[in-house]
Amino acid sequence: MKKRMMILSVSLVSISVLLSGCFTSGMFTSANITNVELSKGNYKVVATSVLGESQAGYIFGASIGIGMYTQTFAIIPLQKDRQLYRLAMENLWKNFETKYGNPIGRKLALVNVRYDSQALNTFFYTSPKVTIMADVVEFTE
Repeated sequence: MKKRMMILSVSLVSISVLLSGCFTSGMFTSANITNVELSKGNYKVVATSVLGESQAGYIFGASIGIGMYTQTFAIIPLQKDRQLYRLAMENLWKNFETKYGNPIGRKLALVNVRYDSQALNTFFYTSPKVTIMADVVEFTE
């Protein structure tokens, strides 16, 4: 009887661990889109190809990255914050600020935004990576 209880307990714990793993579907695509019309001469290009990247690591999982889409299913996350698209965008603005100054208070817009994702998968480890690249324009009027 003790052996059966032990097997049942181990089975329940194993199933709980497997079902409580991590699952991320990648970026949040919003229906709220702002169009920036650059047909007038009321802007200047401040920066081109500003890059932002973020990466996460997981044990016992798999990831897939295709274009702007990334998907991960894993059991054990290695980072607390795994919001890759938000982190990549924050990294993009930090990289902009380092080279071109503080963006706060300026009339800036990201244009020609490009997303890319990739995934490293090994038997025990998976690591999705998101890259965002954009040009930055500043409105003069």
